[in-house]
Amino acid sequence: MHPVEHIESLTDIFDEFVARAHGMVWCNLATLDGRGRPRSRVVHPIWDGATGWVGTVRDTPKTREIARDPHVSLAYVADVAKPVYADCLAEWVDVPSEKARLWELFRSAPPPLGYDPASFFGSLDNPDFGLLRLMPWRVEVTNWPAGTRVWRRPER
Repeated sequence: MHPVEHIESLTDIFDEFVARAHGMVWCNLATLDGRGRPRSRVVHPIWDGATGWVGTVRDTPKTREIARDPHVSLAYVADVAKPVYADCLAEWVDVPSEKARLWELFRSAPPPLGYDPASFFGSLDNPDFGLLRLMPWRVEVTNWPAGTRVWRRPER
């Protein structure tokens, strides 16, 4: 049996999670559609501290799905023996100063993690430019066969 260790503090596994996530760059993001069925798509989050950010088109099915249920699940799997997962609450951020800060973070991060959002959106003022904040409530780091470490935000 593959051992599972429950971690009390996110900081105990977060550096390893972010290193793997940023090394893989792309991940699968799952939401629930209007009938409660899972929908998956590939996204490109950048983690800034314990918060993930996705620059994405604002008017898509994921916009409506997140409005109905903000729980999302991210799966980063480049090595099947070492996947990492983050289950998060997602919310759209429309604050101009925060959008400008993240635009610069996306632009200034080294490739392949960083990219120029202007190549997709033209300018920061484009109404299609959406900023999705991901706030983890559960993070899992697997090192098969050694085991899996899981952090879960305490219930309030």
